[in-house]
Amino acid sequence: MSNKIPTLENLIDKFASLPGVGRKTAARLAYWILSLPKDEARQFADAIVEAHNSVHQCPLCHNLTDAERCGICGSEKRNKRLICVVESPRDVIAFEKTREYKGVYHVIHGLISPMDGIGPEHLHIKDLISRAADAEEVIMATNPTVEGESTAIYISKLIKPLGVKVTRLAYGMPVGGNLEYADEVTLHRALEGRNEI
Repeated sequence: MSNKIPTLENLIDKFASLPGVGRKTAARLAYWILSLPKDEARQFADAIVEAHNSVHQCPLCHNLTDAERCGICGSEKRNKRLICVVESPRDVIAFEKTREYKGVYHVIHGLISPMDGIGPEHLHIKDLISRAADAEEVIMATNPTVEGESTAIYISKLIKPLGVKVTRLAYGMPVGGNLEYADEVTLHRALEGRNEI
């Protein structure tokens, strides 16, 4: 006779499907949820549903927001002619922690990776090119990986004919590193030492 509880197994499976969460951690999270009082468990579930229903991509930069446009695109204090291209919304948060960058962002939501079946058409590149036409500079801030480099080069080849300056973050960032884990000083130096592509 099996000791498995299907609803508990389903909850563990859902946690295990999250990135970076193994089966043991998933089980620990599932048992933690079950140990919560019913009202707290409901608040937890409601927070997930509410975020899923109200958070969406900004129609201009594709960062996440719960408003019509994100706060960065809507700010009059930001330099709209300076666009920093990043892979994910987490990278925007990393740059904002530096408090040094005063431009706007464009989140492409991934990197070109033929091995994974991800081509330029799967990313938010087409509308970036439209935005870049009015920019003075586009900073390529993709991660310094093979996919990040090839994506930066691909995008720069599309933007350069527009007469727009295209730069790449300086290598204050370690090769193979991720922006979301970089400290503020490293990101600040990488921004200051960016190079034209």
